[in-house]
Formats: sequence, C-alpha cells, structure tokens
Amino acid sequence: MIIVGLLTALFVFVCLLMIPLILLQKGKGSMGLGSMGGSAQMLFGGAGGQDLFQKMTWILGALFMGGSLLISIMKTHHYSSSRYLTKQQPIVQEAPVLPE
Repeated sequence: MIIVGLLTALFVFVCLLMIPLILLQKGKGSMGLGSMGGSAQMLFGGAGGQDLFQKMTWILGALFMGGSLLISIMKTHHYSSSRYLTKQQPIVQEAPVLPE
C-alpha cells in the first residue's frame, strides 16, 4: 500500500511540473504564455529552448500516461483482493406455503 502512495505522490509531482512547462511553450499561433516577453526561451537560446521544452513535455507526458495506468492497475488489484468486496452467494427466499 505504501508503493501506491509513493506512486501517487510522484504522479502529482509530474502533473505539477507539466503545467508550467506546457504554458511556457510557444504555440503555433504564438498566442500562449510562452510568447509573453520570450524570456524563457532566451534563457536557452533563440530556437534551442523549444526543442528542450518539447522533449521534456514528451517525457513527462509518457510518465503521466504510464503512471496513471500503473496506479489504476495497482488500485484495481488492491480493491479486487479486498476482504470487503468478496462475492457472496445471493440469499434465496423460499415462497411461503399457503395452507389449504
């Protein structure tokens, strides 16, 4: 159960890293937060920063997809083996016998 908590914390950290990384990128129409001043890309050079941001976005996106899949599989396995969710036999009541 500790591993699920650790993976969830790592998943949240990846999500928090992706948000500013995506917002800093320059869009196709240049209408994003990354085009405001251009200071983030000047830090990495005129055109070299965009490639770095794109690579980091792809890596974090892959971690996001894999992490969400892994957490869902682990949670499903955890709940399917829970003692509270055991399959019980349905209770069948017999019809009452009417006196003749």
